Amino acid sequence: MLDITMNSGFWKKLKKPIMATAPMANVTDEAFRQMLVAYGRPSVFWTEFVSVEGLLSKGKERVLIDLQYKKNEHPIIAQVFGSKPEQFEKAAIIIRKLGFDGIDINMGCPDRDVEKQGAGAALIKNPKLAKEIIRATKRGAKTMPVSIKTRIGYSKDQIDEWIPVLLEEDIAALTIHLRTRKEMSDVAAHWDCMTKIVALRNRISPSTRILGNGDITSLDETYEKIGASGVDGVMIGRGLLGNPWFFSGYEPDFQERLHGMIAHAKLFEKLYVNKKTGRIKSFDVMKKHFKAYTSGFRGAKDLRILLMETQNATEVQKIIEKFVKNFPSASGREKVKKIK
Repeated sequence: MLDITMNSGFWKKLKKPIMATAPMANVTDEAFRQMLVAYGRPSVFWTEFVSVEGLLSKGKERVLIDLQYKKNEHPIIAQVFGSKPEQFEKAAIIIRKLGFDGIDINMGCPDRDVEKQGAGAALIKNPKLAKEIIRATKRGAKTMPVSIKTRIGYSKDQIDEWIPVLLEEDIAALTIHLRTRKEMSDVAAHWDCMTKIVALRNRISPSTRILGNGDITSLDETYEKIGASGVDGVMIGRGLLGNPWFFSGYEPDFQERLHGMIAHAKLFEKLYVNKKTGRIKSFDVMKKHFKAYTSGFRGAKDLRILLMETQNATEVQKIIEKFVKNFPSASGREKVKKIK
């Protein structure tokens, strides 16, 4: 018998198809999420993933930075990783008190440092510990729903053995990255496996929401995969980079994308640069977005080279405005479109 039954919380109120943001380190921070709030929000937000051990340590203030959010981001889920059940229970209590709508356990991250701790994808090889972690998290979460993000297996397809282990714990939602840990992101996501996963859910835990993750680059593709697989929704990762308009279905021209990047850089600086104490996060974190925003148009490569040398949002704005002013078009000089 399970320690605690399912708490669906906000999940049962979400309209299908459910659209979610993937938890990506140094990507899905508050600045990134606020861009999505402004230009095309999902059904539910995820934070960057944080260590349960770090959340309970003396240096927890650094970890709490990654759990900052604004009220307009609800519903929002905090994702955590680790390998000690007792730490998950305590971390869930903290996250519940911070006002999050849910807590998600990472059981799919392939990062070697994470796996050395017995966390992330390493838990696929340790189902007993995975169950203990889920139950401990539920104890700390109380009425806050608990969900899992994982992969279809470690070195091979383990859907029939691994997925039931999780569904038997009556979790509120399960997100499947449709690759094995061994495959990383080097092969196409196995969306053909999703119908089997949905069938397992229907048999074992009908109330659990199932989200698919992997290789979705457009809203049209999102609806296509949902229709073909029968999933309740999708989680988008790399497809969001440089495209905060993703969930709206709007396709911006290159100038709108560049001015969106200026807005993103300014927001990042406002949220993460403190004039009294210095940088909370380095502006270099913002630079991983530059390549995504600046692609698919003439001169993009040269522009990226310039942007990689910037140290603040003001420098970014000056470089982009100069680039747009000098960009040739059929009608001479295109006017800069300002994004509200």
